[in-house]
Amino acid sequence: MHDASFTFLKNVLETPSPSGYERPVQDLVRAWAGQFADETRTDRHGNVIAVLRPSPPSPLPQATRGEPPRVMLAGHCDQIGLMVQYIDDNGYLYVQPIGGWDMQILLGQNLTVWTAGGPVPAVVARRAPHLLTNEERNKVPQFQDIWLDAGFKDRKEAESQITAGDAVTFALGYRDLRNGLAVSPAMDDKVGLWVVMEALRLLKGRHLQATVYAVSTVQEEIGLRGATTSTYGIHPTVGVAVDVCHATDTPGNDKKQIGDVKLGSGPVLFRGPNISPRVFERLHEAAKAHEIAVQVRGAPRGTGTDANAMQLSRDGVAAGLIGIPNRYMHSPVEVVHLDDLDRAARLLAEFCVSVTPQLDWTP
Repeated sequence: MHDASFTFLKNVLETPSPSGYERPVQDLVRAWAGQFADETRTDRHGNVIAVLRPSPPSPLPQATRGEPPRVMLAGHCDQIGLMVQYIDDNGYLYVQPIGGWDMQILLGQNLTVWTAGGPVPAVVARRAPHLLTNEERNKVPQFQDIWLDAGFKDRKEAESQITAGDAVTFALGYRDLRNGLAVSPAMDDKVGLWVVMEALRLLKGRHLQATVYAVSTVQEEIGLRGATTSTYGIHPTVGVAVDVCHATDTPGNDKKQIGDVKLGSGPVLFRGPNISPRVFERLHEAAKAHEIAVQVRGAPRGTGTDANAMQLSRDGVAAGLIGIPNRYMHSPVEVVHLDDLDRAARLLAEFCVSVTPQLDWTP
């Protein structure tokens, strides 16, 4: 992996961005994209849009050559989080979820409360198992049954630093594992964001016949919201989302239901009603032509990704979806293979180079 790109990846993984609180990561994205894009802007929703225009311009008159196709690449920068809702008299914090959580994974974790005054470390807990009744021991607790302990002595001290609405994340941090694997919270979907912005870097200086919009979208985890607004504003001809997908090379996953997907075997190209067959074909052809290993998986309905919002925008977008295989999604130990990220970025770049005004995206 390119050294500066690897540093960028670690920086975004170690920077908080719960849905609705993405600005710290978007500041990093703006600085990175500004090195490679012809224009970098942020819309009123908070999506960062980096634009790379065709170059060199066609010598033909505008009326003759027509408007170049618009290609939108989307990776969402937001992560699941928690929000402080209540502080009790003893200084304990009660929270509600931002995005989808597995309570059994949340219990016992190190967390960080992101306040106006800076990060505050905390832990999430409930009563020790020795003190639970049999009914409580066999029941998954609800959010009103757990609390965050930041060490405050009472409500007054807590309220001197914590405000209702403050966001909370897992304690952030990147670690390498063996055989090219890496672990961190929020691989979903900061690796997709990274792929999109790495493709932008790889496209700098390449001959393009399309205008490329590399977008770091917001609020995907609470309903594909940033992709909805940014796609409407860009009105792309073609859109490709990059998100994580479930790897099935771990015990207990049913490959008969979700396919055979392995870490390190390449990014996943999706097929199905959410995916334009034309986009799938061109991605697959680009992978073959440039000897980029990929995996293929079916998605029999609308996906829970930015590709869904992109496809349904305005008069319709020819949509594609690239998945980064991910173990243990929505946990503090999400695992990916770094080679899959590199391959996905190369594939996206070659796909963009292959887009011409003459291509017909009609199924």
